[in-house]
Amino acid sequence: MKPTPSRRSLLLATAAGLVAPAAFAPAGAQQHHRDQARPAAAPGTHLHHMPADPPPAGSPADTPIGPFDTAARQALIVDFDTGATLLTKDADTPMVPSSMTKLMTAYLVYAALKSGKLSLTQELPVSERAWRMGGSKMFVQLGSSVKVEDLIRGMIVQSGNDACIVLAEAIAGSEEAFAEQMNTKAKELGLTQSHFRNSTGWPDPDHRMSCRDIATLARRIIQDFPEYYKYDAEKSFRYNNIEQENRNPLVQKGTADGLKTGHTEEAGYGLCASSLRGGRRVVLVINGLTSMHQRAEEGERLMEWSFREWENVTLFTAGDVVDRAPVWLGARASVPLVGGRDLVVTMPRQWKSSATVAVQYDAPLNAPVSRGDAIGKLVISGKGVPGMEVPLLAGEDVPRLGLPGRALAVLTHYVTGG
Repeated sequence: MKPTPSRRSLLLATAAGLVAPAAFAPAGAQQHHRDQARPAAAPGTHLHHMPADPPPAGSPADTPIGPFDTAARQALIVDFDTGATLLTKDADTPMVPSSMTKLMTAYLVYAALKSGKLSLTQELPVSERAWRMGGSKMFVQLGSSVKVEDLIRGMIVQSGNDACIVLAEAIAGSEEAFAEQMNTKAKELGLTQSHFRNSTGWPDPDHRMSCRDIATLARRIIQDFPEYYKYDAEKSFRYNNIEQENRNPLVQKGTADGLKTGHTEEAGYGLCASSLRGGRRVVLVINGLTSMHQRAEEGERLMEWSFREWENVTLFTAGDVVDRAPVWLGARASVPLVGGRDLVVTMPRQWKSSATVAVQYDAPLNAPVSRGDAIGKLVISGKGVPGMEVPLLAGEDVPRLGLPGRALAVLTHYVTGG
């Protein structure tokens, strides 16, 4: 007869601070503007619902540690490695992305390079459509051919609409066909609030992205194409004897290494930026600012906040034994509980005063137990701490005892009550 099972909960961290894996309690512990210089298009039928009354500029954003004022109409900050949302303000509503659209164009260009469809030294012809395109330009010449690498720099550093169209036409035959490829890729990447009508962000009532989609796309660019993300950090680029500075103010200041700005009359001034400091990377998206100066100031202020107020904490690594769970009628009396992977979480810097980290499992377990079985969970909670539950796995096999061993174990249980 098996002992009556009970729910075990091992408290690992409280206000006193995190307990290192090697010091875990024993098993069975009880409960113990120039970006797109063009007026917005006339109103039309949108494919996505746009709120009639978006949050006003200067109203608070939501954060796990309390409201935080921002001048942006829309905003999102996420940790690159953990995906934790640090700050959000109307981040899931479709909005006008302006030239931040070019991140999707860049993604498809980088994918074409990686697949061999394009090469950096390949020269692409400039069509009349690309040459005539308004807004921000890299100033390609009609009838000329331009190297792909120069076009990438023109697209990223100079925010050239003409560069985007040359690249789009080379990949898909036309900008319209390229926009369909953008929409297909958006679905593959899980961009649920995005719809593209062009490669540049040129105003169109049906052209929309959300802050979260932009941040997701930025993370994928950095993750999937590190060899091309380097172009984002260039502070200037000269083409056709015209030198233009990178429009990203945080790149110019050295506080970020990419990605893209945007501006239209309807959207205001926007920015998607990423910064790496001390091994930790953050991605920021803001939109709806009133000037280039305000965009730069608010972008830097929010980026500094994200590094000042948050840190990444390694709770345990893949090989750490978090606890040992007793096993009924097993060849061994207990089995180690492991995470199976490194567990890194983003926490407010004062997390030790409020976080609770606990292990929960039903004990004793029934033999046999196989390595990799999910037999418990790590539960993280606390004020300002992103709540989560992480599965804990059996760290080794525990076979079932043979018949004599099982009989002896049952007899011992009846005699001792253990």
